[in-house]
Amino acid sequence: MKLPPPLPLDVVRRGEGPPLVFLHGFGASRFTFRKWADALAREHALHLMDLFGCGAAPPPADGRYGPVEQAEAVVRYVREEDLRGATLIGHSLGGGVALLVALRLGDLGEADRLAGLVSVAGPAYPQAIPRYIGLARLPLLGALLFAVARPERIVRSVLDYIVFDKGTVDDEQVEGYAAPLRTRVTRRALIRTARQIVPGNLAALAARFPEVRTPALLLWGRHDHIIPLWVGERLARDLPRSRLEVIERCGHVPPEERPEESLRVVREFLAEVGG
Repeated sequence: MKLPPPLPLDVVRRGEGPPLVFLHGFGASRFTFRKWADALAREHALHLMDLFGCGAAPPPADGRYGPVEQAEAVVRYVREEDLRGATLIGHSLGGGVALLVALRLGDLGEADRLAGLVSVAGPAYPQAIPRYIGLARLPLLGALLFAVARPERIVRSVLDYIVFDKGTVDDEQVEGYAAPLRTRVTRRALIRTARQIVPGNLAALAARFPEVRTPALLLWGRHDHIIPLWVGERLARDLPRSRLEVIERCGHVPPEERPEESLRVVREFLAEVGG
């Protein structure tokens, strides 16, 4: 029997209890959730993922970095680990991947593996591509940008662009996101992810969102201009068991900008779904 190839993921596990699977955003890593992890690990088993080519994870052998491929890897992980009563918690790109995971588990007749789904500013519908992702998608320019600019300079510029208050960006954040980008492999993966970030069948996938009956929390910053609030509002209409929570004076990264307030909302949701 031919064994499947190793999963191109890197997972850190912490704590015991109902499982939480964390999925980060574009160009990021599990570092995004560090301000939530200590509190949540007291009551849950945390599965903190680095997705394809991000953080400590290797690139996929087939060079496919799209959200559908990312979701297939997460589904495989959930099934191989036999996770049950799990809650997916995804930020930005990770939120979109979480939706696709829920759809795929439904197709497999295993939707009951999930107790809940948390999409923190996750993409879901056709929209304008954020400027920093658009630059990385351009032939030669993305590679040239990383060749001439220091990773910490790029990271600080992006963070300043996506948050509501630039004063929340500190050196720890910049270093945490910049460190993985100092390797050529990770920089190449970031560019390939940018070029594959929109599924070719996105409209067809979006039309299926009403099939996701897993209880869902949609958590958005009021001032998010990367994945605008209208995405969360539309998702709240399309997902039959969802609710939208909006955090004021917050941009695209609630776990960084408003860690205590956003964590409180997530913990209340977990208590409701029994996760």
